[in-house]
Amino acid sequence: MKESILTILKEHKKEGFVSGEELSRQFQVSRTTIWKHIRVLKEEGYQIESIPRCGYKLIAVPDMLYQQEIKPLLKTKIIGNKIHHYKEITSTNDVIKQLADNGSPEGTIVVCEEQLAGKGRLGRKWFSPNGAGIWCSVLLRPSIMPQHASKLTLLGAVAVAQGIRNQCGITSGIKWPNDLLVQGKKVCGLLTEMRAELDSVEYVVIGFGINVKNIEFHDEVSCKAISLEQLVGSKISRKKLLAEILASIESNYLLFLEQGFTPIKEQWEQFNITLGKKVVLSSPGQRVAGTAVRLGEEGQLVIKSVKGEEQAYYAGEITLRT
Repeated sequence: MKESILTILKEHKKEGFVSGEELSRQFQVSRTTIWKHIRVLKEEGYQIESIPRCGYKLIAVPDMLYQQEIKPLLKTKIIGNKIHHYKEITSTNDVIKQLADNGSPEGTIVVCEEQLAGKGRLGRKWFSPNGAGIWCSVLLRPSIMPQHASKLTLLGAVAVAQGIRNQCGITSGIKWPNDLLVQGKKVCGLLTEMRAELDSVEYVVIGFGINVKNIEFHDEVSCKAISLEQLVGSKISRKKLLAEILASIESNYLLFLEQGFTPIKEQWEQFNITLGKKVVLSSPGQRVAGTAVRLGEEGQLVIKSVKGEEQAYYAGEITLRT
């Protein structure tokens, strides 16, 4: 009922007030019940003017990633069928994995205003301040073998890059496998996790954090990160950007299920800033220097050493060398 009342207020925003009596008659509840829902909306940040004998008028909508704000913008059939919004949680990946274990359907998303323990690849912390970015995870249940799940990491990077380009007009470069950089600074990081048996995937989670409104970063990343609003010099709607990214994830995911990894790989190569560059790949127990020459059919990075030998790597942290 709360969301329906909000919809009516939005529809009458230009016309003026909606009477409490009209709302109570429409929903067949008392005016006190209507008032309680209005109070909750105000607590959520909606500016609603209340005048006796006139009713209620919506003045302003908060910049929050509520389900009722995202749902009307979605152009998807699968992604976003269930939306769980939180003001603050440890991390969206942690919460969505719990939901997945309890049977949540494919397409479920978890989004929050602030992560208290946001995380990136290799156990790194991800700075996720309140209202400054998009901290979101998407649940997928593909019928694929576990060894192919890493391809969805690259798919996620492509989808987010496309969404940012389409909504903000900013073209970001993908540093293998899934960091999005603009002007050499990170605007987005992705973390893909999965639960699988030996011969099947139960679910895959694609989590992404996008710096949208940040003006300050932790000291250790201040010289390495940048926000989208810093780049465009104007306000960006987080809810419109999220809706665009979710649409891109769905279209690429369906393409992957129908045609395999090849079209995703081609898109990744168009956005990439890794191939042809001198790189250093670091992972537990090894450090490899060479030139990134191509992306393999499984999403692995092929590096040519200074001796001319080529080796494929499925994981690791890449540093681009100038």
